Amino acid sequence: MARGVILLAAGGTGGHLFPAEALAHELKERGWTVHLATDDRVNRFTGHFPAAGVHQIQSATIGSRNPLAVAASFWSIWRGVRQASSVIARIKPDAVVGFGGYPTLPPLYAATRRRVPSLVHEQNAVMGRANRVLARRVDAIAGGFLAEDESAAGAKTVTTGNPVRPAVIEAAATPYTPSRGDEPFHLLVFGGSQGAQFFSDAVPAAIALLSEAQRRRLKIVQQARADDVARVKEAYGALSVEAQVSPFFTDMAQRIAAAHLVMSRSGASTVSEIAVVGRPALLVPYPHALDHDQAANAAALAAAGGAEVHPQATLSPERIAELIGGLMDDADRLAGMAAAAKSAGKPDAARLLADLTEAIASGKTVSEFRKDMSA
Repeated sequence: MARGVILLAAGGTGGHLFPAEALAHELKERGWTVHLATDDRVNRFTGHFPAAGVHQIQSATIGSRNPLAVAASFWSIWRGVRQASSVIARIKPDAVVGFGGYPTLPPLYAATRRRVPSLVHEQNAVMGRANRVLARRVDAIAGGFLAEDESAAGAKTVTTGNPVRPAVIEAAATPYTPSRGDEPFHLLVFGGSQGAQFFSDAVPAAIALLSEAQRRRLKIVQQARADDVARVKEAYGALSVEAQVSPFFTDMAQRIAAAHLVMSRSGASTVSEIAVVGRPALLVPYPHALDHDQAANAAALAAAGGAEVHPQATLSPERIAELIGGLMDDADRLAGMAAAAKSAGKPDAARLLADLTEAIASGKTVSEFRKDMSA
């Protein structure tokens, strides 16, 4: 017999749905029935989502300054609140958990109006706009990087970390082995769909500036946009550098584990996975990220000693060559960064988030949950 019902609410993008999926699997293993409230983009990502029901709820982004557009957005959100209220009345969840994005506004607002226990999970070190709106209304905030402090939000925050995929947990079992002397040096470069072009332009030019001895050691795996793959491969081929270049790698967790150094953007999932696996990183925050959340995520790992943060505007090919070349010749420093990164990782984030969800569902406050954790 099921212990009860938990309704998860997440925007229909991978960044919001993947941590929700990790929690759903954990809750299902504990005997809970899980439902998902999301938007019409959901079909691309819910193939493995263990939900007893998927409920498409109307919502809208409030980004326009046009009064008519704003009014239309609020009307869509209000219609979504009424839809979500109907779902909540029907399935009677013990708690509602939001994962960010505007599609979470109607379900969470409806839950708080009906006094259903609720919490939001924020992946980034800077709270997103939808979660900021909801933070005052919910019973708890679970944070990937958010601090537990004396602020109004911090007082009901529990730093659970970001749930990561099972493949990442498996990859974390691979210890970091430094590359010394003339041994091969594995460099992993990736930047997501928006952020990869800079690396396609700058990294091959930087590798050309390394010494011939360093280039002989290099084994590069690089994500690049489909339009850039051929020219990036050609650039490395001209340098006689072994490189695998592709728009997408299905085994990214294993690629991280195989790397001696990672150079990447600093989205919440990326930083969390690098930390759990425990690999040294040169993090280049995407300069156009909303709320500069990538810079804050990167700073969190850098503060632990597991990464260096370099703004894109400071990275000429010469500077990148200096950074990569210097670290290739300093195996002990890389080993120290790898250990520091791993110490900052939270491989048990899904378990902690499930513990918090169960506590809130049972009527406990964040203060009571913290006391239970420290007991």
